[in-house]
Amino acid sequence: MITSQLLTYVGISVFCVLKASSLDTFTAAVYEHAVILPNATLTAVSRQEALALMNRNLDLLEGAIISAAKQGAHIIVTPEDGIYGWKFNRKSIYPYLEDIPDPQVNWIPCNHPNRFGHTPLQERLSCLAKNNSIYVVANIGDKKPCNASDPWCPPDGRYQYNTDVVFDSQGKLVARYHKQNLFLGEDQFNVPKEPELVTFNTPFGRFGMFTCFDILFHDPAVTLVKDFHVDTILFPTAWMNVLPHLSAIEFHSAWAMGMRVNFLASNLHHPPMKMTGSGIYAPDSPRAFHYDMKTEEGKLLLSQLDSHPYPPVVVNWTSYASGIEALSTGNKEFKGIIFFDEFTFLELRGVTGNYTVCQNDLCCHLSYKMSEKRLDEVYVLGVFDGLHTVEGRYYLQICTLLKCKTMDLHSCGNSVETASTRFEMFSLSGTFGTQYVFPEVLLSEIQLAPGEFQVSSDGRLFSLKPLSGPVLTVTLFGRLYEKDQVSNVSSDFMVQALRVIVIVVTTIVYLLNW
Repeated sequence: MITSQLLTYVGISVFCVLKASSLDTFTAAVYEHAVILPNATLTAVSRQEALALMNRNLDLLEGAIISAAKQGAHIIVTPEDGIYGWKFNRKSIYPYLEDIPDPQVNWIPCNHPNRFGHTPLQERLSCLAKNNSIYVVANIGDKKPCNASDPWCPPDGRYQYNTDVVFDSQGKLVARYHKQNLFLGEDQFNVPKEPELVTFNTPFGRFGMFTCFDILFHDPAVTLVKDFHVDTILFPTAWMNVLPHLSAIEFHSAWAMGMRVNFLASNLHHPPMKMTGSGIYAPDSPRAFHYDMKTEEGKLLLSQLDSHPYPPVVVNWTSYASGIEALSTGNKEFKGIIFFDEFTFLELRGVTGNYTVCQNDLCCHLSYKMSEKRLDEVYVLGVFDGLHTVEGRYYLQICTLLKCKTMDLHSCGNSVETASTRFEMFSLSGTFGTQYVFPEVLLSEIQLAPGEFQVSSDGRLFSLKPLSGPVLTVTLFGRLYEKDQVSNVSSDFMVQALRVIVIVVTTIVYLLNW
């Protein structure tokens, strides 16, 4: 009897402790960091010089971490390349790397700094987390020796990885992720042999993480949400904005809504390379975001999120559109290019209207009403259904309402940052062949529209009220991951040529702005 009562008491006590240690909400922080870059050289510097530069960046990150902790943040995310920059080759990056162990080793670098060799970077990050009682997410470089017994071992005898690390509020290393999808020019790093699916649990939910270009691919990004059921994604990035569909705050907030997870995006701040745009995004709406091409200063964002977001209604992305009969408007379709992809467009000629435009298997339907039909601006409805093959291979299905750069229809699809036309209402849908569709609404001056639109269960992206600002684009950005490897031999030469052009242009812009 006593034993039974004791077990009951213990059980109730454990339940109460667990209940008390879990949080229904938490405060998230992201820091957009104006990184201090190394001198322009592809020759390796000394380890001492590398540490000096990294500590200058860590001094700035430390200020953001302390400020976030004082404001009650439970976790802070810092950017990809935020500690040493991004322009390196294999040799010149080496002095910046440390050997980062598997988190299973149960290590607090702040308490035992020499347990895995000389690791001053990990020691400082661990102490920042511990001394401020906050989870710290950072991006650093990992090095792993290998030898001839490994057929994939690089000629220099080591693997080098673009790596995200997480230290918990006690300073313990709890997560390590090696970036899977390297962007053009990241030749200093290796790709892991298999995609790493990294998660960890906290009192405020289950977290997963990936880095920058990873977001456009199935693994690890989609798998973390679909199969590992994370509540929140951590996303260090060095994102170069590409309008009209791939500006940072626009696409990252859309991914959070489309995948129905919290999303903490920390970008570098380097306007000469169009790097800006960080945010804290919930599945239903952005909670905080920052976009600034005018100053050279970093920015700390904080917001409260649900630890376990309520899953919205599952969307059938083709339900509504498949039941619509296309009506002839008398407008002539025309072609235009958006980020090297050929779209089919229809001009919106009235202050109100219903339009349909198709390409391959995708038909896009738009109903809209403008506040007025201005004579100095042109808007179009566009569609793309095909394989993008420039800086990466990914199959897209896109329906988009967008403003053209000028009155010349040939300018439709070019980068535009300002507009004057306001929309009283819109409803956009498409016959998508995928469940992975990301809804974007971007207003003039690169602003989001929190709480002004939603997605219905039958696949419509529609306004809830007249939008608060003029429209740049309203877009349904779909990904057909299973078609990413579709290819034909005749296009191979053009693909390689376009990749060379992108690399050359990116390098020239970088050198001009160093």
